[in-house]
Amino acid sequence: MDSPFPYYSEDDLSRLNISTPEIVAAIENAIRGREDGTVWSTPKSAFSPPDGRYMMSTFAAMSEPSLVVTKSVVLNPRNPERGLPQINALISVLDGETGLPLAILDGNWITAMRTAGVSALAARHLARPDSSVMAFIGAGVQARSHLDLFCELYSLKHIQTFSRGRANQESLCEHAARKGLSGEICDTAEQALSGADIVVSSVTATSDAPPFLDAGWLKPGAFATITDLAVPWMHETFKQLDSIIIDDMEQEAVMPNKLAPPEVVGGDLADLVMGRVSGRREGEAGSGQRLAFAFRGVPLGDLALSALAYEKAREAG
Repeated sequence: MDSPFPYYSEDDLSRLNISTPEIVAAIENAIRGREDGTVWSTPKSAFSPPDGRYMMSTFAAMSEPSLVVTKSVVLNPRNPERGLPQINALISVLDGETGLPLAILDGNWITAMRTAGVSALAARHLARPDSSVMAFIGAGVQARSHLDLFCELYSLKHIQTFSRGRANQESLCEHAARKGLSGEICDTAEQALSGADIVVSSVTATSDAPPFLDAGWLKPGAFATITDLAVPWMHETFKQLDSIIIDDMEQEAVMPNKLAPPEVVGGDLADLVMGRVSGRREGEAGSGQRLAFAFRGVPLGDLALSALAYEKAREAG
């Protein structure tokens, strides 16, 4: 090769100014591509060493543009003691025809934005369009990325937060204030969920706290997007929901710890996108439905956003 392939840092990727509609459209196109045989992926692989770390990888490819994307992630609860984020990730992009390396991308930015993008795609089918109050269980990176994206999609007015870290909650409320939203730090999880139209749970996967979230606390008409393997939720309470959608039924089938009891799962994200299952019902019939989307992360999201970022970076020179 005449020159080294580029590395795109978090700052580089942020400066691309990729919009929420672009992110959502890229993920939806990847889902449709897998349906028509032009996009391929495998279930993610993960394991946890006995010292409390969590390691995961995703692998996916597309025909147009011809790219192969692999992401590797390490979550280490001891990282904050080192002044590092708990989760760090790296993404490689290869030419799908030749296998030659094209770029390395910061995986933290991609993970944050694709997770919020997947939530936003699900919300388009499951959340009420007049949603104005958003609740966050966990106030870290995922909470912020979800707030950023959902502010572009809904006329949000107020956020409610509950988390073990006071500083993160204050930072999230300050971030919301800069967007013109009021913020409230709640004393209990039930208080945070009460009255919220959209709920985001993003509790760190290594948390040793027992499940403490009750789906029955969601108000009629609420939508919850569950990004944390549903670890903080009492799974037996999911029966109180009208429907719960997961990200990938094929992937879920090979996972030992289920996101939700199989009998309450109504389908996956591809089913929603392709119209095989219905989202929120229209009008009065859907106004009181309590719906949820639970996901562990699918390679298609990493592929879609990595390909979008790589193409935009090339266009920007």
